[in-house]
This record gives sequence, C-alpha cells and structure tokens, in this order.
Amino acid sequence: MKQPIVTLTDALTGSTARILPGFGFNCYSLELIVEGQPHELLWAEEGFASGQRRASGSGIPILFPFPGRIQGTSFHYEGNSYPLHCQQHAGNAIHGFLLDRPWRVTEQSERHVVAEFQASLDDAALLEQWPADFKVTASYTLHNGRLMFSILVENPDTGPLPFGLGLHPYFRVPLGGASADDCVVTAPADGYWELADMIATGEIKPSSQRGKIAGGMPFAEMQFDDVFTKLQYTDGEFTASIHDPDSGRTMKLLFDDPFRECVIYNPPHREAVCLEPYTCVPDAYRLQQQGVDSGHRELAAGMTFAAKMEIWLE
Repeated sequence: MKQPIVTLTDALTGSTARILPGFGFNCYSLELIVEGQPHELLWAEEGFASGQRRASGSGIPILFPFPGRIQGTSFHYEGNSYPLHCQQHAGNAIHGFLLDRPWRVTEQSERHVVAEFQASLDDAALLEQWPADFKVTASYTLHNGRLMFSILVENPDTGPLPFGLGLHPYFRVPLGGASADDCVVTAPADGYWELADMIATGEIKPSSQRGKIAGGMPFAEMQFDDVFTKLQYTDGEFTASIHDPDSGRTMKLLFDDPFRECVIYNPPHREAVCLEPYTCVPDAYRLQQQGVDSGHRELAAGMTFAAKMEIWLE
C-alpha cells in the first residue's frame, strides 16, 4: 500500500523534497534545482514509497534510540535486560525503533514539515524494550536550495533516558557526471574505530590507515563500512562533501557537534555513498561501561537534546 507523501517545495528555486511520515519520517527524495538543472541527491530503492522496502536502505533513515549495532538482541542497562524487537543483522540488533514506524505530523507548510514520535503514545510496547519513555520531534525545511533538518529528543519519563542518535543518508553518485568512480568523497576525520565482526573494540586508530578520506578519496577506491571519529569541526560544525569532476557539482553535508562520529558506508550496488552523522559509536553503553569515551548519552527526566544537519549542492 502506497504511503502518504509530504512534498516540500522551495519557491525560490523550484527544488523539492519528498518525505514519508508513515515510514520513519524518511526524506527519500531531494531534487535540487541549480542553474535551471534538476539534481536528485538522495538514492532510494524503486518502490520505496510503498513502505514495503528495507527501511534502512534508502533516503535518510532516522536511527534512535541507538544507531548501528548493539551486540546481541538485548540492551543491558543498570542491571536490567531489555529485549530489542527491531531490525537485526548477523545476530545483532541494529538501528533502533523509529526508522520504520509511523510518525505524527504536527505542523506543515509549503516548505516546512514537523513530526513527532513518543513511545508511550505511539507504540507503548516499546516501553518494555527500553529503560525510559522518549519523545522525538524532527523537522525538514527546504529553503534557498538547502534541506535543513533539526531534531529534538525529550525525556518525559521520571528516570534517565539512555540514547544514541544517528542519521543514515544515501547520497547518489555521480552528481550529473558520467562516472561514479571519478567522484571524490571528503570527510575530514583524524581517527576511526576498530571493529571486530562490525562491533567496536574500543580502540581508535588513525584514519589514514583506512585511506585518504580526510583529504579526499576517489569513490573507485572506497570500500567502507566504518565509524570515523576525531572529526574536524569549524565553529562547532563539520562539513563533508562529494565532488563530481565531470559535472563540476559538489554536494555538501553539514552537521553540528552533538554528532561526534561519521559512519561512511558503500552499499553493494555502488550507486550511492552514505555519510552518516552519529552522536556515538555503535553499542556505546557497553563501551562506556568499559571506561571508553563512546559518546553514550543519558537525559535526566525533563531534559532535552538537539542536533541539526544541512544538505545543499554547489
């Protein structure tokens, strides 16, 4: 069954964004108009708007209350075990609860939409799978050729809310040119987390051991499913890019420093590259218990957390 689609339109440029509130509030299409030419920046599987495709495989999945994998299929927190009935991969829970659930639209205009999800209101069964209730409010705004995304996490419960947050954008390559392989991907990061069976060991190594991604790396040389860290921020903001030398176009991704890691992933189809802002390394609570600064976060009752991301084309 086809999902309801919210379409945002930027009257200044004619650019559009398409979002599925009923399927994780996923923005699965971003067509930006530059110098009169349309450019689709996001990759989505054919038929994704039906809501019947893999939720984590297209557009911009929102990953909460944990991004990436948690070892096993339960979350162990302060002596309690919570079974995680969500997506699984290789025997591990992955990517949280929200990426395939319906969100409630609370505000909408021609170029702006806001939606929210609260566990106790929208799926009370989640209260058995996580230590605290949570409310997440997200917005997309399309203006002057930019897609701006903001997100607010609130703890409406009486106890602490442990969480991590991630975004999983799939960016198309090439950007109007003839070859994806010639595109250059840049993500200024000085380190990456060592992984064993896709689970972080807690050790950080120099990013140079995984190639020249910090200074720019041809897509042809990239084969990543890695968590990069020690990101290089300017005034609290990090910028990654994809440059297509054939078309001369450059996609820019900006996010603020509440996101402290950047996952880079090449889907097997090689038609896209994922540049993913995360607030923490996957399975952050387990590492934090081992004395590792993993980015694990806890919100006290009544407290909030905010982050943002922007995408544009030059």
